[in-house]
Amino acid sequence: MQVIETECCIAGGGPAGIMLGYLLARQGVDVVVVEKHKDFLRDFRGDTVHPSTMQVLHELGLLDTFLKRDFQKTEHIGLNAGGRHYRMVDFSHLPTAAKFIAFMPQWDFLDFLASEARKLPGFQLMMETRAERLMGRDGQVTGICAKKGDEDFKIRAKLTVACDGRDSTLREAGRLKQVQQGVPFDVLWFRLPRNVRDASSESLGHLARGGFLVSINRGSYWQAALVIEKDGFDGIQQDGLAAFRDRVSTIAPELAEEAQSIESFDDVKLLRVEVNRLRKWWRDGLLAIGDAAHAMSPVGGVGINLALQDAVAAARIIGPALKKGSLSNDILEKVQKRREWPAEITQAVQVFAHERVIMPTIRGKSSGDAPFIVRLLDKVPILRRLPARAVGMGPRPEHWPKELDQAGR
Repeated sequence: MQVIETECCIAGGGPAGIMLGYLLARQGVDVVVVEKHKDFLRDFRGDTVHPSTMQVLHELGLLDTFLKRDFQKTEHIGLNAGGRHYRMVDFSHLPTAAKFIAFMPQWDFLDFLASEARKLPGFQLMMETRAERLMGRDGQVTGICAKKGDEDFKIRAKLTVACDGRDSTLREAGRLKQVQQGVPFDVLWFRLPRNVRDASSESLGHLARGGFLVSINRGSYWQAALVIEKDGFDGIQQDGLAAFRDRVSTIAPELAEEAQSIESFDDVKLLRVEVNRLRKWWRDGLLAIGDAAHAMSPVGGVGINLALQDAVAAARIIGPALKKGSLSNDILEKVQKRREWPAEITQAVQVFAHERVIMPTIRGKSSGDAPFIVRLLDKVPILRRLPARAVGMGPRPEHWPKELDQAGR
């Protein structure tokens, strides 16, 4: 069995894992990131890169390079309801280098981060390598056992970080306990064709009695998300494809023609929505961040950005301690104290939206007209800056201090 020695082992090559690995390596810390898939090509993942994330990229000197990749820019978000269009969110006034949301396939974003990280001598990314269990001694986590094909590895590390998502293997192995908040709906993701000459380029919500749908402009297509009641996909499939197309057309009449392009339920992907968080994000030698620490609802598209903010805070807090050999449980606790409140407040807002807007709508208990707050945002343009700040920057946005770079070089 091959044994690898490193200072930090990160399980999971998603946004939190790759960003954390990059930022630690940038400080001169030796890092090994293991990712179970052979590449980053997985569709219908969070593709929103928010202004808060691009501000960090700006502080790292990476934003210009990032923006050379293909993406769709969204400066405003609106809602269609009751036969009217309402403007809700205006990002153009944010105090950030990029005053918009960038919609970029997550595999492109991860490839960008990984390519920058590979330039650093202390960074190692092992693809097709699955973290299977924790190693430990005297109650302290000392690394992981991993597998790549027929090869077994032991990766010994001063710190192991679980960035392996909402179904985290290491979180379960470390017996870190979750607080579950019931979510009464799931989401169906699918694509609809979009004419690139279409004047309607804005990403939109569509609200109607009995349904809520989001359409995201992805250039040559709309990435659509239909909210359904929990565990309701089997019933939708039993009703048939024609009924599903009609449902989409009823909620978003402007997409009725495009809805006819859905040829099979194989084109529709189910996202089982969860909202949960850990009571304690760490134990001796182990830390969980991102979805492994707090699974978010898709409301606001903030999950990827909270995970990235976790990574920035974690790298800033644990990096110097790893370099000095002074990592302690107090340091790990500081990460949770820094990032727990943003996760909790975001989840509280999401649950409020679930209970007051989404569920009454899809259960047919609301008229399908725009809620009062939406009508107010449309009528008073300056108020659109408030949801822009909440969505685009979030509570407690993180930053990258230049002195950490200097320390690592």
